[in-house]
Amino acid sequence: MGFRFIFLTSVFGLIFGLLGFNLFRLQIEKGDYYFARAEARNQALAQSDLARGQIFFTDRNNNQIPAAMDQAYPVIYAVPQEITDPTSTAAALAPVIGWQPDALAKALNNPKSLFRMLVEKASPDEATAVDGLKLNGIYTDQKNYRYYPFGSLAAQILGFVGFTSSASQPAGLYGLEAEYNSELAAGDNIQTTIDRTLQAQAEQLLQNLVTDHNADGGTILIENPQTGAILAFANEPGFDPNNYASSSVASFMNPGTQYFYEPGSAFKPITMAIGINDGILTSSTVYTDPGYIVLNGKKILNYDHHAYGPGTSMTEVLMHSINTGAVWAQQQIGDKLFTQGVFNFGFGALTGVDLPSEVPGRTVNLTRPGAQDVDFATAAFGQGIGVTPLQLTNAYSVLANGGLLMRPYLNSALGPKVVRRIISSSTASEVVTMMEAAAEGGGVANIPSFHVAGKTGTAQIPDLVHGGYTANYIHTFVGTVPATDPKLVLLVKLDNPRIGDLAVLTVVPAWRQLAEFALNYENITPDNPQNAITSPPHVGNWKTTPP
Repeated sequence: MGFRFIFLTSVFGLIFGLLGFNLFRLQIEKGDYYFARAEARNQALAQSDLARGQIFFTDRNNNQIPAAMDQAYPVIYAVPQEITDPTSTAAALAPVIGWQPDALAKALNNPKSLFRMLVEKASPDEATAVDGLKLNGIYTDQKNYRYYPFGSLAAQILGFVGFTSSASQPAGLYGLEAEYNSELAAGDNIQTTIDRTLQAQAEQLLQNLVTDHNADGGTILIENPQTGAILAFANEPGFDPNNYASSSVASFMNPGTQYFYEPGSAFKPITMAIGINDGILTSSTVYTDPGYIVLNGKKILNYDHHAYGPGTSMTEVLMHSINTGAVWAQQQIGDKLFTQGVFNFGFGALTGVDLPSEVPGRTVNLTRPGAQDVDFATAAFGQGIGVTPLQLTNAYSVLANGGLLMRPYLNSALGPKVVRRIISSSTASEVVTMMEAAAEGGGVANIPSFHVAGKTGTAQIPDLVHGGYTANYIHTFVGTVPATDPKLVLLVKLDNPRIGDLAVLTVVPAWRQLAEFALNYENITPDNPQNAITSPPHVGNWKTTPP
């Protein structure tokens, strides 16, 4: 009994002694090595590990729908210091992770290195296969990355997260990720005004529009004119923020806020609003249209080369999109009042939307020394003046909401903000009635059970190299529904369509389709029930339809 006790005590003592020795060796003799290895791994994995707040879309029931979040992905990494034979390790590993064996062997052949990332966002199958190889110095783990569950949906609004040359930590790049980087990095969530359903519908329609008309791209906006909330903001082409590295930098720019263009006749309602609000014009004011006007040696024609003659009203100027009528209206207003009115509507300035790197457009032709009569005249019908799609949408919201310039916004926490009153409510109502005559006169924009007010624009694209204009066009239609009680302002813009000469043949039918969908989706009460059973709108005689 005594012998057995002594024997067992000795055995356990030896075992614990060995364990203690190994523990001493690990903690003291090799403690620095293992600490360095663990620290290197942790730092490397944490270098781009995320702990950001989420960004949410919404819907008509005000639900929170995650649009940007953190998600764990498998990663595959190496500790080159533990690899004794880089060549054989690379030969076994390369086919599994998609590396070239020579390049992988070179990456692993670094005895002083304690960490080398090999695959980020690996698939579960890849990680399982690597674990199955049981290679010394090759490991798998989990790391958080930014994830966008709807892929390319609203990509230029959301932006993405990545590294910059001046920062070692991941940061929001572009879009809301950049605009609210500090808040998101602190773990705060952002609830946007973007309605997922309207956004998806707008993007699908825009993609079809670009394809059908062989266009370079386009933009669609839906704004609540009463609040300035942006409900949909689509751009084409887009990109997938989950794989942004595969897209060009140009794809990340938002054409709705960062590029300006000449809106063409879609600017004419603004000219009319300025004149009516200043008491110079009314919707029934008439003039004699000779079909052309010459200013500073430049001949301005109506788009259809038609002279509408005496007794042409300002409403008819919008209905038939008469360039000379807009010029005549501007001349009655005067250069100073016209320029001030353009600025009052927010053109030439930032809208204040919560997106980074917004541009103010281009109004230099109205303010440059030596500005000529022709500069003001062409601006009256939307040429020689540069606006962003968001500026134009927001200006139409002024007409729709009774004369108030709102600050457009995407973060629902901001809420509505009135910048200033631009025109009287009576002026706004009169111009909307004029736009209703213009939109419904052609038939294409008609929506059963609703009044529609809007205006087309078919504008030449400037030649920035040689001066003047190219043979290419940008088509725009902006309108509000229901016209008698506006709830939505929608803009559809198409860049350089090669199929379809006029906006009435391209963007107007698309606008009607989107507006009808939005009205049904939002369950908006009809304001014109007596036309509920009319036949579907038709293109009609497009040769005399306003551009």
